[in-house]
Amino acid sequence: MDEQPGLSDEYRKASPWPVFVAFGLAIFEVGIVWPLFPVAVGGLLLFVGSVVGILRESGYIADPWKGLVAASVLCLGVGGLIAYATTGSVHLRGVAILVGGIIILFGGVFGSFWQPNSV
Repeated sequence: MDEQPGLSDEYRKASPWPVFVAFGLAIFEVGIVWPLFPVAVGGLLLFVGSVVGILRESGYIADPWKGLVAASVLCLGVGGLIAYATTGSVHLRGVAILVGGIIILFGGVFGSFWQPNSV
């Protein structure tokens, strides 16, 4: 049976990233609703990593490590603002974003120095 014109096996037809974006947001919110700080930070890491993966896969960014550094700067700014200006569970959300931004920054900076050899 012939393939449809315009379709080839060269390109994937589906991306796994949107599922991880949704899981990351859900896990982040579960960590906030039930005050489980490590769960909230882990959900944020999954969310941001998946967004950077989508941007890399679609060709908007060439280097995912630089994308992580840019996302960490955004997280540090937003998280710092929320943590400074609020109290209660919203404050916890800001602190979780701030801590996640620090971890993402370390990952982006150290990951940019470690480049595996191309096969």
